[in-house]
Amino acid sequence: MTAPPLTMLVIDDEPQIRRVVRNALLSASFGAAEDPEQPKVRVLEAATGTEGVDLAASELPDLIVLDLGLPDQTGLAVCREIRRWSAAPILVLSARHADTEKAALLDAGADDYMTKPFSTVELLARVRAQLRRARQVSEAKAPAERVVLGSITVDLALRRVQREGEVVHLTPTEWALLRTFLLSPRKTLTHRQLFTAVWGNSEGDAQQYLRVYVGHLRRKIEDDPIRPRFLQTEPGVGYRFEPDAVAEA
Repeated sequence: MTAPPLTMLVIDDEPQIRRVVRNALLSASFGAAEDPEQPKVRVLEAATGTEGVDLAASELPDLIVLDLGLPDQTGLAVCREIRRWSAAPILVLSARHADTEKAALLDAGADDYMTKPFSTVELLARVRAQLRRARQVSEAKAPAERVVLGSITVDLALRRVQREGEVVHLTPTEWALLRTFLLSPRKTLTHRQLFTAVWGNSEGDAQQYLRVYVGHLRRKIEDDPIRPRFLQTEPGVGYRFEPDAVAEA
């Protein structure tokens, strides 16, 4: 049976950017490499935030590419509105480079962020990563109870970490931080998102707390904490867990 087409929504007020993104998406294949019936792609376009929100609500796209500089409302507002009722991955494109702005978008529910000018090769790689993550989330009825990271094995049910059969002791805070990463693979988590997930509504310097505890966690699960493979830093924004680092290294 032929796979249904993937629907992508591009929200950007620049026609040339929409054309570049549309052509890149239409030229790519997003199905499994061994599947001869790979999904075709349908690309929708919107030049304003209002039009984009309306299309997102009526067409329920599989992924949204969102520009920040829209003529009628901010990309941040559009992201928040769509995230109220849609779990579709949102990839932000913008000419703005401020770390605070990236963090605000990710806090509002965006899944990834690229600055203009951008490479279409990188764009498609990020789109594939977001679609892969979305499929994994939708297919999983519950998080995997056992995760293998090179020489490290994490048993979520038993709350146990082992390195080559030897138990690795984690503090309750380190465990909560590791579990948060494991439940959101390949997704950039901001300092505030991680701080809230681990410490609740506590007050404090999220970035400083995380620098300390991520450092502790890296020393316990990374082969080389100075050049981490699994817990990647997104400078000025937060951290990202890459479970496939062993396979890709």
